[in-house]
Amino acid sequence: MSGYVLAIDQGTTSTRAIVFDDAFRIVGVGQQEFVQHFPRSGWVEHDPEDIWASVLATIRTALADASLSAADIAAIGITNQRETTLLWDRGTGKAVHNAIVWQDRRTAEFCRNLVADGAEAMVTDKTGLIIDPYFSGTKLRWLLDNVEGARARAEAGKLAFGTVDTFLLWRLTGGKVHATDATNASRTMLFDISANCWDEDLLKLLGIPSAVLPDVRDCAADFGMTDPGLFGVSIPILGMAGDQHAATVGQACFRPGMLKSTYGTGCFAVLNTGTEKVASTNRLLTTIAYRLDGVTTYALEGSIFMAGASVQWLRDGLKLMDRADRSGPMAAEADDAQDVYLVPAFTGLGAPWWDAEARGAMFGLTRSTGPNEIARAALEAVCYQTADLLDAMRRDWTANGDTVLRVDGGMVASDWTLQRLADLLAAPVDRPVVLETTALGAAWLAGHKAGVWPGMDGFSDRWRLEKRFEPAMDAVTRGRKLSGWSDAVKRTLTRN
Repeated sequence: MSGYVLAIDQGTTSTRAIVFDDAFRIVGVGQQEFVQHFPRSGWVEHDPEDIWASVLATIRTALADASLSAADIAAIGITNQRETTLLWDRGTGKAVHNAIVWQDRRTAEFCRNLVADGAEAMVTDKTGLIIDPYFSGTKLRWLLDNVEGARARAEAGKLAFGTVDTFLLWRLTGGKVHATDATNASRTMLFDISANCWDEDLLKLLGIPSAVLPDVRDCAADFGMTDPGLFGVSIPILGMAGDQHAATVGQACFRPGMLKSTYGTGCFAVLNTGTEKVASTNRLLTTIAYRLDGVTTYALEGSIFMAGASVQWLRDGLKLMDRADRSGPMAAEADDAQDVYLVPAFTGLGAPWWDAEARGAMFGLTRSTGPNEIARAALEAVCYQTADLLDAMRRDWTANGDTVLRVDGGMVASDWTLQRLADLLAAPVDRPVVLETTALGAAWLAGHKAGVWPGMDGFSDRWRLEKRFEPAMDAVTRGRKLSGWSDAVKRTLTRN
């Protein structure tokens, strides 16, 4: 069998399809951006047909780029933007509403009411999550309550719910398979991560009929075959994981204590805690890192909503640069005497603050503040937030010892950003040779299941370091900058 594996990496602002060979080298790529919809302040939506069209287009582009046909592909792995919520008709496959994106905050009031009613302890105990609009469950409830006739149709078994992975699987298999994997299920606020099943108490709490739910499988499993009408032949779909979980796999973070952080639209740090489900006392999330052969590996996760999205705002909103990759050189030219802080709470603040009502703010501005200082503030905000997450992880799980952070995502191409990250963390930062670790993780799940790629040990042995960034900032400067950041965040929070 061929060793070529295709990964579908469906992200928040674009879709990529990547073909890897059996040496884990990229041999074909397709990428396509799609439109973001902001119908109201704090609301973020995607057109499901835009997502689907981008997936088909990028797969065909990647195959052409690799000079391969669909018959050459041993398996497909899917990784996706998590928590983004879709509801569609089982008969037609058409969504009843735009997808509600993970960044969307429309259910903030409902979440506040759940917390006020004392529901959060049960939710956290079962799911490892807190009650927040970020997660899929309250988005699904909103769709059922606000799309005419949706609740009745759902209760009658006529509608199907899924995160993006499930929707794509449904479409790819011609409506034959309605399934997800344990990692995506763990982010819905409906799934008991200890029992590894949908939970009746959580469904009742949110008013979700069980008839809409997908089957939950391991991350490496038989997810069906693609409809032969799509690519000429049927291809087995054998891997699936939410993007941050796939990146954890792609970074070969298989041992407890290993830590990765992905810098894309948002920033997501994941610490492998092994088979131990660690309960956070510092407002981090306990989540499923991956589930293989029925064995669940857990993680602590910190989620930051705005990372690369802040740079996009500088480019598209403020027009401070014409390309996102100009942010690093601009930051390097900033005035060291100015400590400017951007708190990027454009859609609220994630871990460890979890303040859905907070909004973005900038502090320390003077008459001499210009584009360079603002660019530096945006990049440093990502570093400061990562430092807060790492500090919380160290307090939650003391067994982690000295931490080396493995990083990936679009922002890590910037040497300036990674050096500042190492400086503010006071810890080494490792950038791998293969930066497409999210896609690589999905590909490994599928390739290993297909029997054409090696197991964990063989995969880990072939992880390669491209560059390590060692901390160089003195302790006094680091302390001053972190103290200024802490003060800026406190001024932004709506609750303390």
